[in-house]
Amino acid sequence: MSINFDKERFLHRHIGTNPDQISEMLSLIGASSLDELMDQTVPKNIRLTHEVELDEPMSEYRFLEEFRELASENEIFDSYIGMGYHETLTPNVILRNVLENPGWYTAYTPYQAEIAQGRLEALINFQTMVADLTGRELANASLLDEGTAAAEAMSMFYAMRRGAKRKQAHTFFISELCHPQTIEVIEGRAEPLDIKVIVGNHRELDLSDSELFGILLQYPGTDGSVVDYSGFIEAAREQGNQVAVAADLLSLTLLTPPGEMGADAVVGTTQRFGVPMGFGGPHAGYFATREKYKRKIPGRIIGVTKDAEGNPVYRMALQTREQHIRREKATSNICTAQVLLAVIAGFYGVYHGPGGLRRIAERIHGLATVMHRGLQSLGFIVENEHYFDTLKVRLESSARQVELRKAALSQQVNLRYFEDDSVGIAFDQVKDLDHVDQLLSLFAGLDEAEHESDGKADLQVDVQQLAEGVTVDYPDSLTRTSSYMEHPVFNLYHTEHEMLRYLKELENRDLSLVHSMISLGSCTMKLNATAEMIPLTWPEFGKIHPFVPQDQARGYHTLFEKFEKQLMAITGFEAVSLQPNSGAQGEFAGLMTIRAYHRNRGEEHRRVTIVPDSAHGTNPASAVMAGMEVVVTECDEHGNIDPDDLREKAERHKEDLAALMVTYPSTHGVFEEDIKEICQVVHDYGGLVYMDGANMNAQVGLTSPAEIGADICHLNLHKTFCIPHGGGGPGMGPIVATKELEPFLPGHPVVSTGGEQAINAIAAAPWGSASILSISYAYIKLMGNEGLTRATEIAILNANYLKDRLQDHYPVLYTGQNGRAAHEFIVDLRPFKQSADVESVDVAKRLMDYGFHAPTMSFPVPGTLMIEPTESESKAELDRFCEAMIAIREEIRAIEKGESDPEDNPLKNAPHTMRTVMASAWDHPYSREKAVFPLDYLRFDKFWPAVSRVDDAYGDRNLMCSCVPVEAYSEGQQPAAVD
Repeated sequence: MSINFDKERFLHRHIGTNPDQISEMLSLIGASSLDELMDQTVPKNIRLTHEVELDEPMSEYRFLEEFRELASENEIFDSYIGMGYHETLTPNVILRNVLENPGWYTAYTPYQAEIAQGRLEALINFQTMVADLTGRELANASLLDEGTAAAEAMSMFYAMRRGAKRKQAHTFFISELCHPQTIEVIEGRAEPLDIKVIVGNHRELDLSDSELFGILLQYPGTDGSVVDYSGFIEAAREQGNQVAVAADLLSLTLLTPPGEMGADAVVGTTQRFGVPMGFGGPHAGYFATREKYKRKIPGRIIGVTKDAEGNPVYRMALQTREQHIRREKATSNICTAQVLLAVIAGFYGVYHGPGGLRRIAERIHGLATVMHRGLQSLGFIVENEHYFDTLKVRLESSARQVELRKAALSQQVNLRYFEDDSVGIAFDQVKDLDHVDQLLSLFAGLDEAEHESDGKADLQVDVQQLAEGVTVDYPDSLTRTSSYMEHPVFNLYHTEHEMLRYLKELENRDLSLVHSMISLGSCTMKLNATAEMIPLTWPEFGKIHPFVPQDQARGYHTLFEKFEKQLMAITGFEAVSLQPNSGAQGEFAGLMTIRAYHRNRGEEHRRVTIVPDSAHGTNPASAVMAGMEVVVTECDEHGNIDPDDLREKAERHKEDLAALMVTYPSTHGVFEEDIKEICQVVHDYGGLVYMDGANMNAQVGLTSPAEIGADICHLNLHKTFCIPHGGGGPGMGPIVATKELEPFLPGHPVVSTGGEQAINAIAAAPWGSASILSISYAYIKLMGNEGLTRATEIAILNANYLKDRLQDHYPVLYTGQNGRAAHEFIVDLRPFKQSADVESVDVAKRLMDYGFHAPTMSFPVPGTLMIEPTESESKAELDRFCEAMIAIREEIRAIEKGESDPEDNPLKNAPHTMRTVMASAWDHPYSREKAVFPLDYLRFDKFWPAVSRVDDAYGDRNLMCSCVPVEAYSEGQQPAAVD
């Protein structure tokens, strides 16, 4: 036999089944080949007639070699730009055991609390830290970035206007001291809601203006100034206004927190808590507010409740606020948080503790103070009276600013250059006195009359001498006197050994892809390959500030250019914006782009968006945020959009029709045969088609958004293109569009990007969470067109294999004309409510005893499970899941036959913890063995749920969203938040 000299292909590592297994599966479902299955599943009139033009696939090793070369094009300068982005040190114990650990980054959003206690505890640590530092009672579990968090504060205030004086108010004031990217994001969010935004000096604001409803301040200001806002906030609130403050969280270890000044909401970013800058993201924004606003706060909240054993446990609280339930009545469209980054920031707080955070803050402030003293000795004027880490230095002219910039760049230093010829200097955790010395030499070199051309030879500033006697010296009104982070969790794990054990303890409470398949319909939990993840923590990508000169980020820009070409080839479109930070944000960006298109054509009145009743909850919520009127179109008995109902509604609203939002394949897991005709109907009446890209995993290589007739779509990179879910974030939702929509793609106020008639920035950073784009780029490079197409085919095969194996045991709701599903399908559990009093939640919890995370529960149809196996799972894993589901059906059948107690049975009591089955007393009519070892494989490889069934209703009635006090536990119980 001749030797094959071809290098190993990544395709065979990504796809879980081999050719023999594929043949077995095809035989079981009655298809002779993958080609025949695709012909039976995907309508012929939308099939691609050409190959997607992508580079030939690369091996993992060659890709990493090439990508290392691309990374080397990025230059790492010392950054003093600030503006909400700072260099930081990720503790190695957190870097290795969280950020680089698939046990943390492959987990799903913690909807199933019993197998997510580790992440939930990490998030409640985050919430507690944020609430303590900001001085407010309640914090959420993260938002996308600081700009988004500030915009959400405005939206919350707008929704909460009360009283005759403020109910009709439509003006939101932003201090000119706020970061420019924050101002821009808020303006973009305000415009479709007809909110008037005013930017100016807060001291000159007429607080009695009846049009005013809310205010945003920055603390410290973007220029570094620290202002006592307490009097202003008190006066504003007396007039019925609500006030938000965007605050640097680290500074609040030294400064009076905004909550103690009376702020109604405090927002910001936790990036400098150990999360790399990454050219803009991903980072966890934060949002803290008054407890009385708990039902209006955006994003997810982690709360405390009890389980069936009576133990205090964690879960996601107040889920009825979420857009999947509220839909067009939701106050926010936020679906993806930044969980992994919030976890890291929270662990950063745990590792350093309150004392450690204060020491870091004092040191940073000390460096700024030494710099201030040195600049004064050189004759420069620092404009800040009080500051934390940032100085604004006045220069005499633009010529001197240009001279300083040239000198700084020659020494690989990035400063911030203001339009008024001043310069900003922001210090951070990695800087030291040598950096101060270098900067002072640059400023000394500006005065040629007193110094030599190199500036340093005659430098008369002794940095060590300047540093002597430096203290934290703020006025009493600005000095923090309150305690923070006193809970034991922030005071026990300051050695690496203890921290490591704590991290592993929490990791072991969570089920993730390292344990078993997570078959979540619409969420696409597939392989996040190690080769794709490795570059994420390279310093060439992590240490770049998003606002550096573009020639320092050539590697990033090369990545963007190549990745955009990949996405255009896959979707068939001609334009891309990489800015949206999540799928929901991509929806908003796409709809705002459509609005701008209509406005440019003189048809701004087009505000009606048609949304199928099966759509993701973010669809109608995004439409409302974009200022659209939502009109719901019905689906027929087969789960497809009813073309007659759509046509009737398009006709009725033809003068005002802006768009149709459609998911393809449908949320019901079916390729709709009439999709081209549906898109044409919308076009005929002057509207555009927005395609939700949630189900692109069933399209790539076989069809495309352009082929079906869409005009714009977002792509969930954390689904189809392999960015990990990270426990509910990070995510990315780039939008891809036709040439006609390119001029309107999002811009940015700091870095030039977007179209010629760009809409406002959608995210704080120009390219969103830029550092994780490398993951999806790597996936496409490793797979190539053949690999991506095969991945789609196997995703469809796996779904149909599971469907056919399960359909004799569970009713399957929807299939295509030939009885095929797309990449996901829905099993109907509603009949079991009547026959055995078993509901979808019972099956979901029982699956935990079998070692599986439940499929998507009760969406899009209440009382069902939506199952998506993905292409990455092996036949053995698919069969193991089927065996579990079939075994659970037999348990239901035992109830139906009267062989099992209808109230005391394995489903109603699931999940079963090690504590319950090892207890001396066991009073259930079924055996312990039946409870925890219902199938033989579990005897040798058992994932134990950390807690018993969680009582959601109790948690909402008794809301508690911070670390549990130790005294809340009875003697001998282990607190969930501490060891």
